Amino acid sequence: MTVHQDQEKSALLNHQEGVQVHDVISADGAKEQAASSGYQKRVQDRSTNPSLFKTKEFYLYYLIFITCVPYMFKTGHDASAEYNPNYEKFKDLLSDGWFGYKMDNSDEQYANFRNNLPILAAVISIYLPLSHLYKHFLVPVTPIKSPHQPLYRAYFFIAFSLIYIYFMHGNSLLKIGAIVSVNYAIAKLGGSSRLMPTLTWIFNLAILFLNETYRGYNFTDFHSSLAWLDNNRGMNSRWDVTFNFTMLRLVSFNLDYYWSLRQTREEKQKIDRDRAPATDKERVSTPTFEEDYNFTYYLAFTLYAPLYVAGPIMTFNDFISQLRYPKEIKAMTLGMWFGRLIFCLLTMEFMMHYMHLVAISKRQAWDNDPILQICMIGLFNLVLIWLKLMIIWRFFRFWALADGIEAPENMIRCVLNNYSALGFWRSWHKSYNLWTLRYIYIPLGGTRYAIYNIWVVFTFVAVWHDINLKLLAWAWLISFFVLPEIIASKIFSKKKAGSKRRRIYNCSSR
Repeated sequence: MTVHQDQEKSALLNHQEGVQVHDVISADGAKEQAASSGYQKRVQDRSTNPSLFKTKEFYLYYLIFITCVPYMFKTGHDASAEYNPNYEKFKDLLSDGWFGYKMDNSDEQYANFRNNLPILAAVISIYLPLSHLYKHFLVPVTPIKSPHQPLYRAYFFIAFSLIYIYFMHGNSLLKIGAIVSVNYAIAKLGGSSRLMPTLTWIFNLAILFLNETYRGYNFTDFHSSLAWLDNNRGMNSRWDVTFNFTMLRLVSFNLDYYWSLRQTREEKQKIDRDRAPATDKERVSTPTFEEDYNFTYYLAFTLYAPLYVAGPIMTFNDFISQLRYPKEIKAMTLGMWFGRLIFCLLTMEFMMHYMHLVAISKRQAWDNDPILQICMIGLFNLVLIWLKLMIIWRFFRFWALADGIEAPENMIRCVLNNYSALGFWRSWHKSYNLWTLRYIYIPLGGTRYAIYNIWVVFTFVAVWHDINLKLLAWAWLISFFVLPEIIASKIFSKKKAGSKRRRIYNCSSR
């Protein structure tokens, strides 16, 4: 067996271990286009599935769509229009919008993003030209295959990120730096010791609890002489909120470093450094050079400006791999992503002006509304949550793509287009799902102990989002409700039930 075949086999085993519980796929599953240095677009082989778009069945679907969907929008509009008796209960939450219309900008998370969008656009317009000029003049064009060849882009990333975070959080940059430095010390002092992962988790979970308890701390809490540092908190004083994403990167570095040190000599010799990793999974699973796990590259990864605020989440191995073996992201691809982002922004603007459903929900202003209107209030609130998160994540992902770094896509399908609980969680915040698979689910035993591991995963998900009892109860209920699907996936596996019954189950789970 060749070195290349060994690597493919290892990558396939790692992939199967994590994916079985989160996405039961058919034998004809998705294929990937692999290129040594090109942008890789995942496509599905549909050669055995003829198109159904021109069949009578689909003509019926078209008819239902063009009649029912507009009526659903009209029903949502009627629930929030001025002639609705409940309008007075929520109208104070509305603000002036485009062309003299009122708009519902009462969702605090999206309002913060929308109101700061001009500033973010200005930052990007400064960052991208500087980054590409720096790359053009100072960074080698060919892949950087030797550990003795420095990754020059890392120095630019650090310099810009420090300025960017200082403007955002002011002197709280010192708190972030202290936490990041302690985590790095744990990695380096712990090395290949089995205690290192444990200490990493204890430290980072403790930081989550302390950040929540003290709301980011004050310098006066440490010493009264430091009170003057509290005068500069930047544009956003709550640095601890966005730090949750940073915490994921801290864990990623430490565990990727730990696993690289635990490699055997034979495993290290199998890694082909002369070629770029063929797939995204290989970039994630293949350790980089031992010399790359240093403080400079660690800071560049941890504080990388385009992904600092909201992700998407990358692993350290993947980040460094893309610096050593850059991906070629074509202008057409960037144009497509920019167009999709603009379309999503315009869709959100339309919904905020046409339906005021977030304000209605905040004031519970649905007294005596018809049952259909109440149903649409609930449905479109869910759609708005999905749409706002997709816009935020796609905005920062586009920034990274334009910088030559491809982070995983988060929202890979519409919230209303899911047929299984696990399929929903796999496609909702996908990069976070992949992170929990790699650093929690698989280390705890993967599919062998799926029935137990799922409780740990969702408990962490709840704590990471916010530390309160309601979220914990939500996490445990979700774990309870996905158990039947996990059990069914084991019962109807190919070994126990044959390929035909497995295919039937797969179709029902898509």
